[in-house]
Amino acid sequence: MVGTWLIWLAMSDPLQNPAALRPRKPDWIRVKAPMGKAFNDTRALMRRLNLATVCEEAACPNIGECWTKKHATVMILGDTCTRACAFCNVKTGMPRAVDLSEPQHVADAAAELGLEHIVVTSVDRDDLADGGASQFVKVIEALRRTTPTTTIEILTPDFRNKADAAIEAIVAARPDVYNHNLETVPRLYPTIRPGARYYASLRLLETVKRLDPTIFTKSGIMVGLGEERLEVHQVMDDMRSAGIDFLTMGQYLQPTPKHAKVIDFVPPKTFEAYAAIARAKGFLLVAATPLTRSSYHAGDDFAKLRDARNAELARKAPVPVA
Repeated sequence: MVGTWLIWLAMSDPLQNPAALRPRKPDWIRVKAPMGKAFNDTRALMRRLNLATVCEEAACPNIGECWTKKHATVMILGDTCTRACAFCNVKTGMPRAVDLSEPQHVADAAAELGLEHIVVTSVDRDDLADGGASQFVKVIEALRRTTPTTTIEILTPDFRNKADAAIEAIVAARPDVYNHNLETVPRLYPTIRPGARYYASLRLLETVKRLDPTIFTKSGIMVGLGEERLEVHQVMDDMRSAGIDFLTMGQYLQPTPKHAKVIDFVPPKTFEAYAAIARAKGFLLVAATPLTRSSYHAGDDFAKLRDARNAELARKAPVPVA
């Protein structure tokens, strides 16, 4: 009995059991553990081609569903980030040299998985002269050569102090979707995203749209970090002012006890309300649920995005004179 009591004390003591510091997840964000042949096949392919994925490195809750469908978000430029954002589970440190075979490996993975749409992201590489922009360009070029029908979505870092040249080079390679996440409201940047600047990220996306209006722009934020409702509405307005087409919004989940704490679990009805407001503000597409992540259902969303633009263009078309 004494032994049982001591075990209970250890489990309930945050100092002995760090998991006790984290609030229990509500039912609406519980997911099934990853398993099955398709999941294992996807993982084996990534290991064989020496590719990192944000699905694994960022501890995405949707990995089981996505990998079972053979959808994986490739993370280029290695698995080590030069930043240390308070929300992110990707490891921080000095990255290895850029892998010159990585662009073709990404294209080979897309071909083997039969991807109609691929999402490619990266760690921050502040150590590189161009922030890693040239590697994005090489990946896009390799995909166009190897699997030309695959549509390409990129999710880039902010290219701090290198943004103009980096963005110009990537836009010239013409991805179908350019995504860069704002992550949170401006007030929380010093604690949640200290290495970045909110308005610099907005300008990045605005620049993409100015350089090539045909490229869809996309951005996302997390909720549950202590943001206020009106702050979220202001972020939406800022995004629309920058011409952003697609907004994603999901619940922040604390990956480990050392990361920023979850302040609250936002219920599904609040996400529905946010989505309705965002659509009223003019986004072509909005994805807002507790489990929404940047690349979750990205292929299906791209088709919806394209249809929404075509419908908007049709509405704006001049009526022919009889």
